[in-house]
This record gives sequence, structure tokens and C-alpha cells, in this order.
Amino acid sequence: MVNENDAEASFVPMSSAPDKWLRKEHLPHIWCPGCGIGTILRQVIEQFTKLGWKNDDVVFVTGIGCTGRASGYVNAQTLHTIHGRALPTATGIKMARPDMHVVAMLGDGDGVGIGGNHFIHAAKRNIGVTAIVVNNRIYGMTGGQVSPTTPQGSKSTTTPYGNVEPSMDVCKLALGAGATFVARVHTANPVYVGQIIGRALQHDGFAVVEVLSQCPTYFGRFNGMPDPVQMLQWFKENTFMAKSPEDEKEGKIPIGVFKDDKTTPELSKSYRNLWEA
Repeated sequence: MVNENDAEASFVPMSSAPDKWLRKEHLPHIWCPGCGIGTILRQVIEQFTKLGWKNDDVVFVTGIGCTGRASGYVNAQTLHTIHGRALPTATGIKMARPDMHVVAMLGDGDGVGIGGNHFIHAAKRNIGVTAIVVNNRIYGMTGGQVSPTTPQGSKSTTTPYGNVEPSMDVCKLALGAGATFVARVHTANPVYVGQIIGRALQHDGFAVVEVLSQCPTYFGRFNGMPDPVQMLQWFKENTFMAKSPEDEKEGKIPIGVFKDDKTTPELSKSYRNLWEA
């Protein structure tokens, strides 16, 4: 079993993935200095390369938000959908073209806030889509508003005195709704991020990888961590390897692979088996 420490010890130089998987004419990107989304996207396209996938065989879907901009940079079949609707779009694509590798990259607000109901039903259906949820714990693009995953007590533009609501746990939601691969990682260890995304991409069913990511511009600046390095250090100091999101250790956040079910039928295959019968 791969763990975070193994990932740190087995660093491998980056490949030439950007040459194949990025639309260089659209670079440089528009993300803020220190944002974690670029780190995550790099790991995604590294895995595309390692798996030997072809550009025309990958559908990369995003919604609205900072993360939504990623589809403009990826050299594949891409869709930039409306807010919260990346997963139903991805579901339709997978049902129509089960031979395609369908990947949805979501923000926390886009994925489990505005798109929360779609997230639940994609998990329940076990559609063969990989959902990469970039959790920066705030609405970054629209002005730093509180999001479903903003920790209780944290400040935002709409909670200047601290968030009074409990935060939503993306992995617990995914598990409760029926996702068959569920994991949480963080951007302070990008190699481990890549390894887990690689496993999720190969999973035959609905796979969720929550990536804790830094947003120094809004979350960090409002909560005493304006330097992205501070946020990365916070991830290292406040997470631990676990087997379940229910595990507890001094109030720290559990990370790791929480579920990898290879037995539950994937939706598009179940439909085709029904037709053939």
C-alpha cells in the first residue's frame, strides 16, 4: 500500500507531459501566485502520460470557479460547463461514450455546494467518472465567500467574524452516497497526490479524490496565512495517514485512501448489459 512517506522517498523527475497535454497558446495561466491548482493539474497530466492515454480519448470537464479554468489549458476533449454542473455533463458523456476516459475537476463550492446534489447522485450511480475535488475551503474566484467546506471559526468575506456553521466533509459525503473509490490528499506532497490520482483514474466506477489545496489570496490572507508556504506547512502539521475519515488524532485531518471497491458494477456497463440481454 502506498503511503505518504513512501511517496516522499520515491520522488521521480517530471516527464514531458506539458508538451503533450497543455495548450501552450493559452499560457501563462491566470491563477494567483501560490495557488495549488497548478500543482494538482500537473499531477493529473503526469498520470495521463504514465497511463499512455491519448489526447482524443480523454474528456476533461470543469464547472465554474478557479478550478474551472483548468479545462482551457488541457489538450484533450474539454468542456467548461456552468456552475455545479460538471458531473451531470460528465455522466452524460460516459453514458454515451463509455470508451472515453472522463475526468471532472471541481472546486469545493462547485462540487459539493452548488453541485452537491449532482455529486451525491453521481456517487450513488457509480458512474465511471474520476472526480478531483480541489478543496481550498473558500469561494476563490467570486470574492472569498464562505463555502460548504470552510472550517468552523474561519473568516471569509461573508463571515468576517468567523464561520458559525460546521464544515462539510467531502470524503464522508462521497462514502455515504456510495462512491466506490474515495481518497484525500494535500498539495504539500504533490508526488503522493499524483500516485492517488493515478489509482483513481484507473478505477472502474465513481472515484473521488479530495485534494486539500492552498488559497493564499483569500482563505490564507483572511486566516493568518498569507504566504502559501505557511499553508503548505499547515497541511503537513495538521494531517495524518488514516484508513477512514472517521479516524481521529488530536483534531488533525485524516488523509489517505478510504475506500477502493472493485466489485460494485459501473453504471454505463450495467446499462449495456441490460440492452444486450
